[in-house]
Amino acid sequence: MDRRRTVLLCLCLLATTTQICSASETVYRGIEDDRSNGVKHGLFEVREEARQFIATENLSRGTHWEVLDPNLKIQVPRCAVPLTVKWVPKTYGLSAPNVAVSCGRTVHDSWGKHWNVFVPITSKR
Repeated sequence: MDRRRTVLLCLCLLATTTQICSASETVYRGIEDDRSNGVKHGLFEVREEARQFIATENLSRGTHWEVLDPNLKIQVPRCAVPLTVKWVPKTYGLSAPNVAVSCGRTVHDSWGKHWNVFVPITSKR
């Protein structure tokens, strides 16, 4: 009887471990997985717009800025117009430099008619 219980316990633990491992494979991996779809605008694309803006700024001004990831908790509706990017004014009181990636009009005026996502910037040096 004890041997059957031990075998049954081992099988249950193996099944549980297998379920946990397979579930962890589908876990959100970060900004690389946060892509745009028909409903939301992905933070991957938002970050890429910020990177393009900063690359242009670095070339024209001789600076060495680097784009960090936006807050992964942010979700915004799909944008219907091209995104725009500009520096966030210091008067906003942020603790570090940021750029604002903005959408002027969302698709079908969904849960937000327009939005701004602040993307932090750091110096490479």
